[in-house]
Amino acid sequence: MPEYKVGPADIFADDERRIVACDDKEIGIFKLDGEFYGWHNLCPHQGGPVCTGRVMSRVLEIADAEGCTRGQQYDDSQKHIVCPWHGYEFSIKTGSHPGNARVRLRPADVFVREGQVYVRL
Repeated sequence: MPEYKVGPADIFADDERRIVACDDKEIGIFKLDGEFYGWHNLCPHQGGPVCTGRVMSRVLEIADAEGCTRGQQYDDSQKHIVCPWHGYEFSIKTGSHPGNARVRLRPADVFVREGQVYVRL
C-alpha cells in the first residue's frame, strides 16, 4: 500500500485538521487528544467534502418522557465533523454517524514514524 508523508507531527496542534492530497484522493487528518485520525474527504451521503466541514462538539437532543424535544446541549467529550453540503454529522474518532452506525466515513491509516506523520491508503 502506498504511503504519503504529510510532515512533522509536532506541527499539528491538538484539535487541528489538515486536508492533504494523496494522488487523486483527499484525506482529512485530525489531531484530537494527542491522537491522529484520518478520513477520506468524501461524505457517504452524497459525496460532499466532509472533512472541510465544521468541527464541533456532539449535539445531544433532550427529550421528555413522551419523546418530545425539550432542548439541546453539547457533549464536549465528543468532537464531530459536519458535512458542509447537507449537515451529516460524524464522530472524528470513529467515523460513525451518531444516529445510524451503518453510515460511516471511509478510514485512512494515519500514523507517526520517526516524528513524521504518514497516510497509508
